[in-house]
Amino acid sequence: MVHRPMPGFAQVGDLNQYCQLSQAEVDAKEAVRQQAANGDAVAIAQYRDLLKRHSDMLQTCRQRQWPRQQATWIRLYPCDLRPGVLDALMDRVINLGYTEIYVEVFYNGQVLLPKRDNRTAWPSVVQQRGYENRDLLADAIAAGRKRGLKVHAWMFTMNFGYSYGQRRDRQQVLARNGNGETTSAFASRGGSNNPEEIFIDPYNYQAQNDYLRMLQEILQRRPDGVLFDYIRYPRGLGSYSVAGQVSDLWIYGTAAQNSLLQRAVNNKGRELIRQFLTRGYLTEGDLERVDRQFPNEAEPLWQSRRQANSTSDVPASVRRPALQLELWRLSVAHAVQGVIDFLTTVSQPVRQQNIPTGVVFFPTANQPVGTQGYDSRLQHWNRFPTSMSWHPMAYSICGNTRCIVQEVQMVLRQNSANNVRPALAGVWGKSINNRPSLEAQMSALQQATPNINSVSHFAYSWQDPEFDRVRKFCELP
Repeated sequence: MVHRPMPGFAQVGDLNQYCQLSQAEVDAKEAVRQQAANGDAVAIAQYRDLLKRHSDMLQTCRQRQWPRQQATWIRLYPCDLRPGVLDALMDRVINLGYTEIYVEVFYNGQVLLPKRDNRTAWPSVVQQRGYENRDLLADAIAAGRKRGLKVHAWMFTMNFGYSYGQRRDRQQVLARNGNGETTSAFASRGGSNNPEEIFIDPYNYQAQNDYLRMLQEILQRRPDGVLFDYIRYPRGLGSYSVAGQVSDLWIYGTAAQNSLLQRAVNNKGRELIRQFLTRGYLTEGDLERVDRQFPNEAEPLWQSRRQANSTSDVPASVRRPALQLELWRLSVAHAVQGVIDFLTTVSQPVRQQNIPTGVVFFPTANQPVGTQGYDSRLQHWNRFPTSMSWHPMAYSICGNTRCIVQEVQMVLRQNSANNVRPALAGVWGKSINNRPSLEAQMSALQQATPNINSVSHFAYSWQDPEFDRVRKFCELP
């Protein structure tokens, strides 16, 4: 599918205002590509010239039209390794006016690495016999760059996938809530909607090491950038969408618990943290017990809590509510800090190689709910490093573009326009499921936020569903 120029659209050379090729150009290029694939020497030269011409046209158009960079999100399939398929795919991406692609390289518990060269904790996407040495990611990067496309590696982060969750030697790595449940068990009883999303304890060193080893393999392919997604905890359903008590938090893995206890500054503080984690609340007896047990300590202390004067002579019934509230806030901050720290740790080798990094997030996933609750995802993107590009997924549905623009504007209040790169969901030329067309979304976004210069569209499969299907199921001729 190619978006055809609509009446009244300004033309830039042979491209429309969205820098998309005319259908005549698309058809001519595809015919030459097929002739070149059959070994026709003249067609090979013509095809090479066409790729260069279309790349130059697109770059020129993007210098004149908003936005300067336009990307799409792509999942590759094993069948893309068949002769000519990647060429056809990348041509179609260019035809639609995209200058960048975000290729899924780690998702759903599998990694886009050659099976024979895969030394990670996850199976390879490509499992077919005879393809053990084929490097789909490297081939895609080469095919994209041949056309002037920048190819970024798009990676799940704290969601390690079902295959990882089945490993007996990794059970201690998984995130757990106050009921001792993994995120898979939580989903299976209706807490969230996908039991195959396996989130890990971000404080666990094994999780960090496994991820870093896999990331190093990806970086050997030298992508133009790395985008980190799923930098959060699961999104709960119904009442589970709100974290309102400590047992709702995914901080009951051994590593996370130990790290929280280490935030205590003295013995009183450590014992009260332990009781709060275990029971979910404090009793007056807890306070009286630690007063007797540690008489030389004036106050229970932990990080962020500094009390100069002792209040141990104040009745426990008076002290308990404030201490309990402080411990709740400490626990939430600890859960959030685990997410931030994990992102900082795994992004470091990317920065060391001077490869750009980006973070993908939901603009509303960091919101408080009510007086003491929080969105269960605890995705406090406002604390993500501004050295990374921010990719807010502005996917809200309200029947028009207003809520989409509002989400982007919310993010812009925390970061500069040249560092915010909104991700929009939709299809060219029509609205779907009460979601406005990409044209409508792009127009509204340009009017409201003209200083943004990079936008992405989720997903390529939405724009070209038939070609995505035949690629997925190897139905190509």
